[in-house]
Amino acid sequence: MKILWYNWRDIKNPEAGGAEVYTHEIARRLVERGYSVTLFTAEFNRCRREEIVDGIRIIRRGGKYSVYRKAREYWKKNKNFDVVIDEINTRPFLTPKYADREKIIALIHQLAREFWFYETPFPVSMIGYYFLENYWLRHYRSVPTITVSESTKSDLEQLGFKKVFIVPNGLDVKPLDAIPKKSERPTVIFLGRMKRAKKPQDVVEAFKLVKKEVKDAQLWMVGDGYLRRKLEQRAKGVKFFGFVNGKTRVELLKKAWVIAVPGVREGWGQVVTQANACATPAVGYDIPGLRDSIKHRYNGLLVESGDIHAFAEAMIKVLIDDELRKKLSNNALEWAKQFSWDKSAEEFERVIDHVIE
Repeated sequence: MKILWYNWRDIKNPEAGGAEVYTHEIARRLVERGYSVTLFTAEFNRCRREEIVDGIRIIRRGGKYSVYRKAREYWKKNKNFDVVIDEINTRPFLTPKYADREKIIALIHQLAREFWFYETPFPVSMIGYYFLENYWLRHYRSVPTITVSESTKSDLEQLGFKKVFIVPNGLDVKPLDAIPKKSERPTVIFLGRMKRAKKPQDVVEAFKLVKKEVKDAQLWMVGDGYLRRKLEQRAKGVKFFGFVNGKTRVELLKKAWVIAVPGVREGWGQVVTQANACATPAVGYDIPGLRDSIKHRYNGLLVESGDIHAFAEAMIKVLIDDELRKKLSNNALEWAKQFSWDKSAEEFERVIDHVIE
């Protein structure tokens, strides 16, 4: 089959995140299975307008906002595709308004919901939360839709979606066979983009409370974003690594004792599974996505969203209770072993076969 895949970014985009990793890992495996995949996405500074990456033909047109109009123009001139994957990251491509409905499969990692208030200014946030998202998504209620977790599936069904399939995230870290040698000092790690919706500031604030109980504890903040400079000014004694490559990320996760994962909502919580593969349990907020990737008292601990004191107490518990930490770490390894991109690609292909008959 010939697949046209719409997404606002591709894996080479400097702003690429977990959704783009998912897209690339699934798409390249579909190519290996004999599919032809064309990814239509936005341009970025110094990018090639067209190239082939891991067998995926990438076409870049337009910018952050104009890519949606360019996508529609592209379809009008190139309709000879068997499948159209409409990947929705807040704003959809609205393919049901112009493409053949029987060819369309939507891909939604998570709803925006609270993100509007964290990442957009007033009054856009109010319009987005109370009107735009619901208006956009109602065009997809009868479209077969893939998502990554039970949380998002439930959200979509509440909006009236009729056909929702779960294809979970895979894993690009091979789970270890046993718990490795950890850092000598009790170590908390944060891994992710430092923006308001990810709430890295909550980790910094909670860690101040952790230090009062665990004097030799240390915090590693890994990742970049517009909040990083402000956090560095406020977080004395905390080590900021910035963006790191995959190998360095794995080494840091192996040495950490616990990963702290706050946030507003997630599609899944990929950093949790990556940390688990390194025998590092998680402490996270009980929010959509994280309550799917973190099973409370199995591979980590969940606390009420926004409760800094509970967040700190859970981290302290993992750091000082050797027996609990060992149990969570061993369970984390077992939990991580069930995920792989190969399995996810197989399930994705089954959905395509089921939908496009």
